[in-house]
This record gives sequence, C-alpha cells and structure tokens, in this order.
Amino acid sequence: MIPIMIMGYMASSTLVDYTSLESFKELLVANNWTWLTAVNTILFSLYHWPCSTTLLTIYKETKSKKWTALSFLVPTVIGIGVTMLTTLIVHLFNSL
Repeated sequence: MIPIMIMGYMASSTLVDYTSLESFKELLVANNWTWLTAVNTILFSLYHWPCSTTLLTIYKETKSKKWTALSFLVPTVIGIGVTMLTTLIVHLFNSL
C-alpha cells in the first residue's frame, strides 16, 4: 500500500526507493500527513477487508455470496469504525 501511495504523491509511474526516513517524512508532511493520519492508516490496515484470494476461497468453500460479502463487510466496517473512533477521541482530547 505504501509504495503505491508514494507513486501517487510523486506522480511517478515507477517505485521510488528512499535512502532515509527523513526524506520519506518530508514527502508525507508535504502531503498533509499528521501523526493521526499515520495511526489511522496503520489501524485501518490491521482491520481492512481480506485480500481477494481469501474472499475467493471463502466463496469456493461456502458457495455463498452472502458469507463472502459478510467476510468483506465486517472487517471493513470495523476498520472504518476504529479509525473514526480514534479520530473522535483525539479531537476530544485536543479540545480540552
């Protein structure tokens, strides 16, 4: 996910290799990333939907579009909910 994001930020069609974390940090900051953006990216990556191979396997084993859709939706909704809750908590603490 990160290499594709970097390609988009740099409007490049090739992968870029960073030699230092400082230059990578500068790229993210230049594209309005904050520590909260990074935390939410990590959290969503932990909870997001399974890969297409997993969904295909679920469909082949259950023969059910319902279970396949549910296997996609449950972790995706949880990931979105966790990131929204994290943002809400951070904003509440910042407003105190």
